[in-house]
Amino acid sequence: MFWKKVQTKYALTDQGVKNTQQGTFWTVIVNLVVMAGMGILYTLMSRFMDTLTGGAPLPGALLFIGLTVIFLALSFLTHLQQYRATYGLVYGEIKTIRISLAERLRKLPLGYFGKRDLADLTETIMGDVNRLEHVWSHCLGYLYGSWISTAIIAVCLFAFDWRMALACLWGVPVAFALLYGSRKLAKKKSELTKEAAIQVADGIQETLENIREIRATNQEARFIDGLNGKIDYHEKTMLSGELSTGIFVNTASVIMRLGVATTILMGTNLILSGQIDFMRLFMFLLVITRVYAPFDQALALIAEMFISQVSANRLMEIRNTPTAEGAETFSPKGHDIEFEDVRFAYDDQQVLRGVSFTAREGEVTALVGPSGSGKSTCARLAARLWDIGGGTIRVGGVDISTIDPEVLLTDYSMVFQDVVLFDDTVMENIRLGRHGATDLEVLAAAKAANCDEFVSKLPQGYQTPIGENGAKLSGGERQRISIARALLKDAPIVLLDEATASLDVENETKVQGALSRLLAGKTVLVIAHRMRTVEAADQIVVLADGKVVESGRPKDLLRREDSMFRRMTKLQASSAEWSI
Repeated sequence: MFWKKVQTKYALTDQGVKNTQQGTFWTVIVNLVVMAGMGILYTLMSRFMDTLTGGAPLPGALLFIGLTVIFLALSFLTHLQQYRATYGLVYGEIKTIRISLAERLRKLPLGYFGKRDLADLTETIMGDVNRLEHVWSHCLGYLYGSWISTAIIAVCLFAFDWRMALACLWGVPVAFALLYGSRKLAKKKSELTKEAAIQVADGIQETLENIREIRATNQEARFIDGLNGKIDYHEKTMLSGELSTGIFVNTASVIMRLGVATTILMGTNLILSGQIDFMRLFMFLLVITRVYAPFDQALALIAEMFISQVSANRLMEIRNTPTAEGAETFSPKGHDIEFEDVRFAYDDQQVLRGVSFTAREGEVTALVGPSGSGKSTCARLAARLWDIGGGTIRVGGVDISTIDPEVLLTDYSMVFQDVVLFDDTVMENIRLGRHGATDLEVLAAAKAANCDEFVSKLPQGYQTPIGENGAKLSGGERQRISIARALLKDAPIVLLDEATASLDVENETKVQGALSRLLAGKTVLVIAHRMRTVEAADQIVVLADGKVVESGRPKDLLRREDSMFRRMTKLQASSAEWSI
């Protein structure tokens, strides 16, 4: 039960609990071995005093050397095992922890990421794990081991002389009680510091991502001033937190060290009254040179442990978030996409209110409607990028909520308006469509997507690095790479989010030619913003206020006087005639 609480409190894995147990065990052994060294020294000094006062023979040099060698050997071996258990095991596991955290994030539904920004998640993966890594390796085993070994030593000391033991050890529980009482303040300060750190990361990320807009609007000074303010606030909260923690830690250390004074006073008083001899006082003076040593570091460690609970809570929040899971096999009968009374909400905002339609295999189904009507939401729900709040979505008669999203997505290709590329070569960016594809297969997909034209002008052709998110390419070129990916994947279902909406006429024509090759014979779900681009679709589904208000073939809808599709088509035609 104790270790289960520790595991939850400090976000330990099962292996992390075992590591902490080993670290605790070897810390106990190390502290007892060191204290045994004090016992050896006391024994030798006692024999020496007996020689001076009673004429007893001195211990032989070989005995002294032998005991010293044994002590040094035990000390080396136990310290080596303690280092391996407290540091080596944790440092070896930390890579696994970060990878498992990334795997967890990979399996979470996209709705989760809508509630957490990138800087916040980055701070958890890097900053919070770094802080917990130090707690796992430096704090837990060391602190628990110090408590156990001190308890064992305390029992022995009280059995030897309870008065001297009390004078020696009274400050330890008082010091830790003081620190324990400060835990709420430490946690509050840590939360403020963490929030301030995330604000700084957010500010830096926002500034870098929007640098062109900032310069275009001459807002550099305002953004820099705002960023400086966030950095100053972070520095202020960090200094405040460290100062308050430092005050409690140093006060506790001073209280604990008062045990040295009380040991001397108590021992002197008992010697003068004839109740103990000098050697007993000497023994306790030896003890206090070592008994406080583990707690000198532990006082700082326990304060860090209080602070680390904020990071542990953030890490556990990710671990406890349900992942999108399902069957590992997907065998649909065809690839019709059926929406049946589908409902969905972002937090408390209802987006879809009972949407029903069917996108048939071999046909192009276009979703049209005003902004905010739920078009993009339908496309993402169709691929289980998010989970629906009610109703059913089937592909080939199979409820997609029962299928693992990664398995399901093997049957999907997606081409969205906002293309995401990696800082790699053209070849490798296209190869993302199908891992393991040969160079010839990649080149064939690129040619079908009309990529040859611009790639041939690049310095290294298909081996040219294209910069972060394709910074060295134009919008049309980036879009054609995205289509080449989809062609290489050759999945039976294609989700298309108006890939030509932001392109010039020449690029639009080239991209449309590539899309025609991609869409042939597939189940195609198109999110349409411009009505003229979907007039050749097999079916139009018009959404408004999260509901299907009409559906049918384009020519049939255009004939209806009350058709929303007809009204939207006319409005766009009128706006196209506008000129300066």
